[in-house]
Amino acid sequence: MKTYGLVISSYGYGHLAAHAIESALCQTKQFDKIWFVDDGKGDCGHLIPLYDKRVTFKLRENNLGIVENFNDMLLGVNTDYVMFLGADNWLRPDALKLLSEVEADIVTYDIIVTGELRNEIQQFYSHHMREYQGDYYWSRLMQHHGSMLYNADLAKKVGGYAHNKTSSRTDEDLNIWDKMRNGGAKVSHIGQGLLYYRRHIENFNKY
Repeated sequence: MKTYGLVISSYGYGHLAAHAIESALCQTKQFDKIWFVDDGKGDCGHLIPLYDKRVTFKLRENNLGIVENFNDMLLGVNTDYVMFLGADNWLRPDALKLLSEVEADIVTYDIIVTGELRNEIQQFYSHHMREYQGDYYWSRLMQHHGSMLYNADLAKKVGGYAHNKTSSRTDEDLNIWDKMRNGGAKVSHIGQGLLYYRRHIENFNKY
């Protein structure tokens, strides 16, 4: 039986992170393991007494940055599949149930873009988005994103995350997507919005 893990990563999102954790714990199919990492900001300690029985915490003293942080967490993953979730976002309650029913090395899905700056990102990706209940529905058909589910062993085999040298942005999710696909990964997609992606003034990635 395949096992599934989730890494929730935070840098300055301690005041939002409980929502992400609750969305993980309230899945209709439970994750076998949930890790939470604060990459050196120091604003997540209050979460440990609330969730330490169900979540494994790592609070870094120093900031590693996105790529180094993600690679360090990936090395510690001991489940067959894993996904990474920003601590300012949250999952639909049936996300893992639907994802685990798909036989593939990478499973992508659509995204609901919400938050006070949702219009900002819509301006850049309007050809992939439509209005949806006051937010935006973002089609990611066979395209990468930071919270795709993937085969952990294959990700480690191809070298994990890296900076994308062809872009001024980090694009660590595009990099691992390309490397896994070049490594023979089978890719599938679920045409439903399973992630709520919050765009707000404190977002680390700007567009």
